[in-house]
Amino acid sequence: MGSTVTRDVTTGQVLHSYSTDTEPGGRLRVACGNRRASRCPACAWTYAGDTYHLIRAGLVGDPAKGTPAHDPGPPPGLHHPHRALVRPGPQPPRQPDLPLRHPPQRGRTELGTPLDPTTYDYAGAVLWNNHASELWRYFTIYLRREIAKRAGLTQKDAKEQSRVSFGKVAEYQKRGAVHFHAVIRFDGPDDPPPAWATLDLLTDSIHAAAARVAVDVPAAGDQPARTLHWGKQLDVRPIRAFGDGEDITEQAVASYVAKYATKAAETTGTVDRRIGNKEALVLVGVPDHPARLIEACLDLHPLYPDRKLRDWAHMLGFRGHFSTKSRHYSTTPGAVRQTRADYRATQQREALGLPDPDEEATTLTLAHWTYVGHGHTPGESWLAANIRRDIQHNREIAREELAGGAFDESDR
Repeated sequence: MGSTVTRDVTTGQVLHSYSTDTEPGGRLRVACGNRRASRCPACAWTYAGDTYHLIRAGLVGDPAKGTPAHDPGPPPGLHHPHRALVRPGPQPPRQPDLPLRHPPQRGRTELGTPLDPTTYDYAGAVLWNNHASELWRYFTIYLRREIAKRAGLTQKDAKEQSRVSFGKVAEYQKRGAVHFHAVIRFDGPDDPPPAWATLDLLTDSIHAAAARVAVDVPAAGDQPARTLHWGKQLDVRPIRAFGDGEDITEQAVASYVAKYATKAAETTGTVDRRIGNKEALVLVGVPDHPARLIEACLDLHPLYPDRKLRDWAHMLGFRGHFSTKSRHYSTTPGAVRQTRADYRATQQREALGLPDPDEEATTLTLAHWTYVGHGHTPGESWLAANIRRDIQHNREIAREELAGGAFDESDR
């Protein structure tokens, strides 16, 4: 709550004033900024849009790479010809070879659950999630080494002649295992890449680097020593500037990656907040399989206290960032948010007829604000829930109309 007043520096005339006294409850409500769709669909929608622009900027060029914001630059296929969408999957936990298979029909409750929970390696599953970020870190290290090896160069020479950058998001499979969707770009230190930096070389290096990665987990208590690897589900696809019916385009990739930026472990049936003990699992209604994964985190925490498994039990052990990028991939999330804020501020100034403070310092703004808390009152929560339902309903109707009415109820 608070107020702001903008005055003319010369005359002292009030050009604009605002006070929360006119707001319901005397408070100004601002966006929470939470990326989770389960917490705040509106802010998650904005976050997904920011992720889309961040990923796409790394594919088609951006001001950080010398391409003006108003100019899309040269065709992306020439600007960054060697790009790949990579989806490394987790190593499946051990369970005995059984002739049974879950039926493939969508919506079945047994999908994503073990055939035999009593023999499923829950400890191995959560430890894999917990070390997934380290597996990715080693992958990026080995990738650069494999590129140098295939190019017949030293690592120093390869680094001077080329640059590898990436943007990625993490996603939970239905069974609760984390895997990554990553865009890997291969170009020169200034652009374009050298002649030896081919798509085939990058693809071969990705496969070789993923196969080399290994993270050792020491034995502790009743847990044996483990060596964690990537699984066999490694999908590498080239990204093209313009779709020809066979390859995926940068717009499709950016949309695909952004879709997962607002989702987390709650997609498996767990909750989006910390769980302090096993008794809470019954109260919040967590299904059996994710509940067993959470219990495994709580049981393993005393054995591996430095891994903070208790703190990340609700994330099934995963403790990394869901959306990350390398320094040279594209612009930053903060820059994307600042661009949006500057655009809205310009709109507001034009609507009020106020001068641009960056051009001439003729105005003075005095503001006083006090933080009073976060969240909704019970009445506001009810209103927000109804608004959320209406927005979701309108979006589903819009998708049906765009699809020409061909919408299967089972896809909801």
